Amino acid sequence: MAAQVPLVDYLVLDGDEPHLVAQECTKCGARFFDRRNACASCFADDFTTVQIPNEGTVRAFTIVAFAAPGIPVPFVAAVVDCGGTQVRANLINVEPDAEHVRDGMNVRLATLPIGADSEGTEAIGFGFEPVS
Repeated sequence: MAAQVPLVDYLVLDGDEPHLVAQECTKCGARFFDRRNACASCFADDFTTVQIPNEGTVRAFTIVAFAAPGIPVPFVAAVVDCGGTQVRANLINVEPDAEHVRDGMNVRLATLPIGADSEGTEAIGFGFEPVS
């Protein structure tokens, strides 16, 4: 199997199941993806790493019809509530139209290959797909 690397630092591929992690402020509980020097909510500077649930609910979405050259359209950009943490990601494995996507639909984290380098190392991204 080719080596795999996550496209973003907060996607964890090690272990039983891929998952997302966030930095949680130890003072107010606000959560952020990627590294933080200070909390944007309370300005504290102490964080702990927490795992984000793999399932969530679509809270908002848009069907993107125009994008940069080389980006296939249409696609669905969404905000998914994963146990109180808001995750911005594309919806995948679903038709990008209002008949198949709705606010309140249940989705789960899914990973997908984004590309590979000359040595065969795959970059892995994530999105959310409908729960059957």
